[in-house]
Amino acid sequence: MSRDLIIKIVELPEEFAAIKAIRIAVFQKEQGVATALEFDGKDEICQHLIAYLKQEAVGTARIRYLDNKTAKVERLAVLSTARGNGIGQQIMEKALEVIASKNIPEVVIHAQEYIKALYKKMGFVQEGEIFIEAGIAHIKMKKILL
Repeated sequence: MSRDLIIKIVELPEEFAAIKAIRIAVFQKEQGVATALEFDGKDEICQHLIAYLKQEAVGTARIRYLDNKTAKVERLAVLSTARGNGIGQQIMEKALEVIASKNIPEVVIHAQEYIKALYKKMGFVQEGEIFIEAGIAHIKMKKILL
């Protein structure tokens, strides 16, 4: 990991403004996801990660605990200016560490179809067929941690 990249669990309320800006840029402006779908009212019950590259917020993801056995990583996004540096993968690796530290054995994701190969490399297994979520092709994937 680059010394210029820091990925941490969000603790400060002001970090949510940076997260919101990243998600608006990636999901709403680039991908055309509706505000009501992107900001679904579940942020308050999730744990959030934020990635800083040279002190600038460039990426985020949220972890939603579905029950005591399963967590779902959602809303993983990296600003277009910071892509291609493995930051998304490092955010996911950090999310998996956080989940494993809570002894949650299973992680699920709804991966955008075009990026599923990255998740396969990380040990995720495809489940079921491609489906459309927010107008974008996705595939459900699962990884067993423990």
